[in-house]
Amino acid sequence: MQFTSETVETLVDQFARLPGIGRKTARRLAAFVLKLPKSEVEQMAKALIAVKEKVVFCSICFNVTDADPCPICASNKRNHEVICVVEEPNDVMAIERTNGFNGVYHVLGGAISPLDGIGPEDLKIRELIARVNGKGPRSENEDATLPTEIILAVNPSVEGDTTAYYISQLVSPFGIKVTRLAQGISIGSDLEFTDEATLTRALEARVTV
Repeated sequence: MQFTSETVETLVDQFARLPGIGRKTARRLAAFVLKLPKSEVEQMAKALIAVKEKVVFCSICFNVTDADPCPICASNKRNHEVICVVEEPNDVMAIERTNGFNGVYHVLGGAISPLDGIGPEDLKIRELIARVNGKGPRSENEDATLPTEIILAVNPSVEGDTTAYYISQLVSPFGIKVTRLAQGISIGSDLEFTDEATLTRALEARVTV
């Protein structure tokens, strides 16, 4: 079944490109947009364009931000000696929702996955090591103290395990404590979909790698 409008079908095609959105859901979304007032659709369009025009990656942690460095890296109230390493920006938001972590972050941009053609060189691992040895960029509010702990908050999956092991081997020569979230998180699940209580317990009960 198709809409009789080629314009609407083009919108359906665009919605169907989104992760987890099939053709049926894409048609529902298109139908929803058709019912919206023009002003709301324009607001939605402006938000989409603004994301591409204004959002950048923090030069320190590589999280998405409107200003570089991001507010977390620039804050003098955060503990810059503890770096929580995550796969994606959504994982930062998941951990921040717990209100149980006061350190800073490092976003890898994915996980090592040879089957998908993703190797260590495709992630921000080199930049993480630069932060560990004090050669990476710093914010004005960050002192010269080197990190004392690296928390590997990668997903509990084969790719996450591979990434955690690889990073732990690179960091170990620096004598820095390397920990990983406790396994209260289900194997194969994504960090961003884990509830706040489970994440908080996983952070508090993290284990040394």
